[in-house]
Amino acid sequence: MRFLYNIFYKRLYLTYEFFIVLLGIAVLFVFGFIIPAFFLIAQACLALFLAITLLEFVILQFVKKPIAGTRDVMNPLSVGDDNRVTIRIKNRYNFKVRIIVYDNPPYQLQLRDLKFKATLASGDSKQFEYFIHPTDRGEYHFGDVYVYCSTLLHLVQRKAVVKKTQKIPAYPSIIQMKKYELKVFAKTAVTGIKKIRRLGHNNEFEQIKNYVQGDDIRTVNWKATSRMNSLMVNQYQDEREQQVYAIIDKSRSMRMPFNDLTLLDYAINSTLAFSNVCMRKGDKAGLITFSDKLGTKLAADRSKNQLSRIMEALYHQRTRFLEANFEMLYHGIRNHIKGRSLIMLYTNIESEYSLKRILPLLRRINQLHVLVVIFFENTEVSKTAQIEPKHVRDIYLKTFAEKYAMDKKKVALELRKNGIQTVLTTPEDLTIDSINKYLELKARGVI
Repeated sequence: MRFLYNIFYKRLYLTYEFFIVLLGIAVLFVFGFIIPAFFLIAQACLALFLAITLLEFVILQFVKKPIAGTRDVMNPLSVGDDNRVTIRIKNRYNFKVRIIVYDNPPYQLQLRDLKFKATLASGDSKQFEYFIHPTDRGEYHFGDVYVYCSTLLHLVQRKAVVKKTQKIPAYPSIIQMKKYELKVFAKTAVTGIKKIRRLGHNNEFEQIKNYVQGDDIRTVNWKATSRMNSLMVNQYQDEREQQVYAIIDKSRSMRMPFNDLTLLDYAINSTLAFSNVCMRKGDKAGLITFSDKLGTKLAADRSKNQLSRIMEALYHQRTRFLEANFEMLYHGIRNHIKGRSLIMLYTNIESEYSLKRILPLLRRINQLHVLVVIFFENTEVSKTAQIEPKHVRDIYLKTFAEKYAMDKKKVALELRKNGIQTVLTTPEDLTIDSINKYLELKARGVI
């Protein structure tokens, strides 16, 4: 009985074609009561139908493992990006089959009825692809892959299970990190990353070498030239081993959503890409998070494992639904950051009133270090400010939106008046603008 249960309940399924043919035979039997010839035809069709159904059932059950398959997923997943999922299915039957493939993606993605159809000859394989877009950091659970096989008239299906249960973590955007690394270090100009002209000689001395055409004549070393009886020049390299810290505000103001991600998620993705560029430039990257109290504190370093430590720390960050304590941040910076450093502060300043409360503390931080305050422009408000009003209600909305957008610009202007480097950006441009600001400051020799 257990054997029959496994076959008829767990592996054998009747298709909609089965019921359509069965309905057609039933109609013939009905007409058979009126015209006897139809009754004979119905009997013949029923016998043939049962024979084909039995034949399909037997040949589908003949192979113990009829389907082989794999699922390839990027590990770890990249939050905020399209991650490719690839399913490969191979037919182990000795005849052609039609297959319907059902995958079981993580419940967080809410992908319903994800299925693929194909026809495979004996020994053939086929690849199916789709993309998932995770918006939360954490573990994503993939279930088994179910494949339904049928042949001949496709009256019966056999279910085959590809055991591919997986738990894959979703980390801050690794795809964006690699993309911006390529943009920064590409020899040709790339959209988004600015090629900034260097001002003066704010670089470290590297060596004395022979002059070649194209070298800056101002770098000629006349003492070495007189000794070697040949024109010699000083060669410089970028200043290295400078400390660069990303400080992320985790207070409730960073919980604001934008395109399925929160501002905190955008700041985390930007920090990972930005830290990678800093380390590739020879600088030390560090991380501090805060809200009502200090969170993660990762000292600046450029060792091989530093990027992995930063990624792991960013993976565990969560919003704290409280106000940010900038006084506590100031004392934390004084205690944990030794030596003058570049500080990239990711926060969200909503109004001039909010700025007035924290401006004295930002000025004190800027006296100790090079502070860059990065905060967000509300794109929805900006769109509302540009609408053409058609009703009185639209006039009020447009007026309030323009005032709110102007407040953000006033905040940026006030910060600059106080000598604080400022980046007012949209969430989608956050990473590019952060990296450009770092390259600008490095080219100017500010750090």
